[in-house]
Amino acid sequence: MPIGIVCASDEELAPFLTLIQGSKTTERAMLKFYKGHIDGTEVVALFSGVCRVNAAIASQLLIDLFNVDAIINPGAAGGMDPRLKILDTVISTEICYHDLAPDILTEFHPWMKSRFFKADHRLVEYSKAAIRNIKPSGTVVWGRMATGESFISEDGRQRIWDEFAPLTVDMETAGIAHVCYANSIPFISIRCVTDTAQQGGADTFEKNCQKASVAAADITVALLHEIRDRQNKKQ
Repeated sequence: MPIGIVCASDEELAPFLTLIQGSKTTERAMLKFYKGHIDGTEVVALFSGVCRVNAAIASQLLIDLFNVDAIINPGAAGGMDPRLKILDTVISTEICYHDLAPDILTEFHPWMKSRFFKADHRLVEYSKAAIRNIKPSGTVVWGRMATGESFISEDGRQRIWDEFAPLTVDMETAGIAHVCYANSIPFISIRCVTDTAQQGGADTFEKNCQKASVAAADITVALLHEIRDRQNKKQ
């Protein structure tokens, strides 16, 4: 079964399109799905559009139409932890919404034990092994990500940090994790930092998005290699 790759934007998807061999395109719900192989691993990749609903639509279609074995979410993010620098990369261990009432997911569908979606533990371990085989552009760390529907202003930054202490924030990751949780599909996110509290703003994001997208793609490809090698050993 293929691995799904969901990026938010065309710029984040672009590094993958040059790598997919034998690509065939399927269109559904105004989205283009590119199916093929990256170094022997079957993948289906697309950009969903920004915001968690778009990301959720894309993820559910990957599951329903292509029967993906797992979903990886590479791309860019805003750095929240003051130790992070631009072009450092965060790999998710758990994900939450920073703008959702805390009981929405625990008292109602999908009746979670907490507000945090866990990344797949095997994919986390595989990602650690994958990092040892490459030279990433910056520091790579593992930890919590938070998702909301807007860019973070200085006024909102402190509240999110106080309540969640996430390493990064973005607009899609929790939406994808939510769909994967409901469908019992392994999930992990790989987000490279484009802007921080010290170096913030839309201009900074735009300036660094292409480099961050390439960095996240490089790590994703290394993870795909690790998944392939582990599967081959089992055969």
